[in-house]
Amino acid sequence: MSKILAVANQKGGVGKTTTGINLAASLARSGRGVLLIDLDPQGNATVGSGVSKDGHQYSVYDVLLGDCKCGYDLIPANADLSGAQVELIDQIGRESRLRKALKKASRRYDYVLIDCPPSLNLLTVNALVAADSVMIPMQCEYFALEGLTALVSTIRKVREALNPNLRIEGLLRTMFDRRNSLSSEVSEQLQEHFGDKVYDTIIPRNVRLAEAPSYGKPAMFYEMNSKGAQAYLALASEVIRREDAA
Repeated sequence: MSKILAVANQKGGVGKTTTGINLAASLARSGRGVLLIDLDPQGNATVGSGVSKDGHQYSVYDVLLGDCKCGYDLIPANADLSGAQVELIDQIGRESRLRKALKKASRRYDYVLIDCPPSLNLLTVNALVAADSVMIPMQCEYFALEGLTALVSTIRKVREALNPNLRIEGLLRTMFDRRNSLSSEVSEQLQEHFGDKVYDTIIPRNVRLAEAPSYGKPAMFYEMNSKGAQAYLALASEVIRREDAA
């Protein structure tokens, strides 16, 4: 049975999609079967994986509305997904559509990663209901801590009402600059409050990591030896070790 991991943070620009793309590539490199689901109408995970947002017969929009069976290594997204929230309002079990769609297809994979939109909306709720756990990428800055409080509250509410098995998989420190004293201070606060939920791996600010999406490639296929690519390979190893130890 696969592990379904939602990569979520309602705050934009924290490296959420970068994490989804590069963790998927790194896990696949380790020999694991991986499905990456782009659940953001912007389709950044789709483009960053080298796939066009247009011209697909099916996308996540169709999966949520029950018009196809998913089973791709990448399930793309485009602007059509923006309308799904409106159309789902009158649907029975609207919060569980993604979970039902993934029930059979997920058995083909070791890991299913869901790149959530940067907001706490019905799409994100679908991801949290479908997921076993949540990975939270975040920058080590003051406002990120405020956003984290809201996300943790949402996860708790979803666990209580819709998915009792949902848990926080881990907090990932992204775009980390060791020269910045505030980053170090916030990092220490995260470790103090969340303990071993904070990944040992830290994703640094890295030019190659930032450039890779514009070439439609994960960092390892753009510049394997870059610090960003190496950090995500290390994260994949840590994710696998945690899973094996569970």
